[in-house]
Formats: sequence, C-alpha cells, structure tokens
Amino acid sequence: MKGLDIARSYFEQYGMPMLEEKFPDLIPQLAAGLIGEGSECSGYDDQVSRDHDFEPGFCLFLPGEDRVDRRTAFLLERAYAALPREFMGLRRSLMQPVGGARRGVIRIPVFLTAKTGTPDGRLTPEQWIALPEQSLLECVNGEVFFDNSGEITAARERLAYYPEDVRRKKLAGALLIMAQAGQYNFSRCLDHGETAAAQTAVFEFVNAAMSAVFLLNKKYKPYYKWSFRALRALPELSFEAELFELLLTTDNDGERREEKYGIIEGIAADLIDALREKGLSEAVCGDLEKHAYSVNDGIEDPTLRNMHILAAV
Repeated sequence: MKGLDIARSYFEQYGMPMLEEKFPDLIPQLAAGLIGEGSECSGYDDQVSRDHDFEPGFCLFLPGEDRVDRRTAFLLERAYAALPREFMGLRRSLMQPVGGARRGVIRIPVFLTAKTGTPDGRLTPEQWIALPEQSLLECVNGEVFFDNSGEITAARERLAYYPEDVRRKKLAGALLIMAQAGQYNFSRCLDHGETAAAQTAVFEFVNAAMSAVFLLNKKYKPYYKWSFRALRALPELSFEAELFELLLTTDNDGERREEKYGIIEGIAADLIDALREKGLSEAVCGDLEKHAYSVNDGIEDPTLRNMHILAAV
C-alpha cells in the first residue's frame, strides 16, 4: 500500500475520531491531509523509501494565532502525539526528521512561509522565479482529506502552477541553455579534446530540456531523483525520457558522438514543434536560441520581460 493510502486510512481510523471526540468545535477551522516533503506525498514511494522518515501520520492544518490560540494548538498537538504509534506494520518515530516536522499539527501560515516565503502563498513575479520548483510542488502535491476553512485549498489553487509570464521566462531560459550546451558546446568541447566538459554539456542540455518539457506540460518538475519517473507520466513529450537517458548513460567516442548530436538536434526539433503548436514562439528555424528570445518577447509584464533571459533558471 502506498504511503498516501496509509495516511488516509490512519486518519480515518484514528485521526477523525479523535477530532470528533475531543475537538468538535475546532473542526470547522481545520484541514487535514498529507502534503509536503517525502516521496509518499507525490506517490513516488516504494519499498526502498521505507528506510527513513516513512511512518503513519498526516497533517492537521491550523489557521494563524488570530483564529486559533496557542493553548488550543498545544492541546491538539498532545492529542495527535497520543495516537497509536504503530499502524499497518509501521511505527511513528519519536524524533523529528531533519528540517522539522512533516506531519502533525502545522500552522498554515508557517507551512506556506517555509515553502514560499509568504504566509498566504501570494507571490510577485520576482518571488515566483526565485523559488525552488520542488518547494512549489510540495505545496500542491499529495491530498487534502478535508478542508473546512478552505484556507489551505485556496493557497494550493493559487500555487497550482506558474503564471503564464513566469512560465515563459523559465521556458526561455531553459531553451537558451539547451541551445548553448547541446547545439553549440557539446561538439566544440569534443573538438577541444575536453571529454569531461562535453559530458557536462550533455548533462546541462538534458537538465534544461527536461525543464522545458515539464514547462510545456504545465507541471512542476520534481526533485531530480524523481524527475525521470514524473517525466514518463506526462501527457506530452514523455517519449523524450528514453532519449535523455541514452544521452546521459553513453560515451562520446567515435560514431556515438554523431549519434548523440543527432539525438540532441532531434529533441530540439520536437520541442520547437511543440512551441510553435502552442503559439509560444514565432521563430521559424531550428535554432533554439532564436526560439528562446521569441518566447521571452511574448512576456506581457515589461519588468519580467526585460530581466536577463536566464533570470528564472
């Protein structure tokens, strides 16, 4: 059973009965679910995931102290701590994981400030482009079991994905890196005899191309160890995953060099087709750099448009 299913079952069997018995008047102010850090929140957990920080539990989201006082929060924390320590063969740890509590009673403004820097998830364009993508994903992953106040749901809706101008800025930067690393520097590094630099160029190209694919799908790219799994599940351009893997896991000797450059150009062509199909670029060529600047030119906010093209990557 996946971690999210375990969390929901644990909440239904022990969490909700505890709330109904001890905090019935507080329930209208609460939300419960499992979101945030941990592979289980994004559905990527497996048997390997259970070697650390994997336990039964859920999040109880409270509004700020202006609506729920400290004493009530403390009593709720004690009640949560008193829930059964073992469930479905898993045991809750007495120690918090590195980085602080991921489960239990969490103030909504505290959670959102930790992830976004703001207590309500309302962001300026500059804040959007500065935030790690994984932090944004941790605001909207998992599942909310119930949300009587509507506060955490409203924040998740605001953070569901980048505003269009921000998406364009990040996409423009990713395309420019693809052009520089893949279409230009990969072969030049090999011509210089810099084989390590050439493979670094391959990595930069693949990393940027993966970002571009997620941006074209309007999905946050997860932490790198889960990015290929998430990529394969995307509705568009998921087939690029096999090409990315080939680029990363093969050498650059002999005929392989020309094969890999051909793959790079093929990936570039696939993304250019997607850009033009979605009306994101007006350039008519195979040069990703020109498409990067065309995507950037389509940004409506003049401040964001005039920032350095790599400002969001």
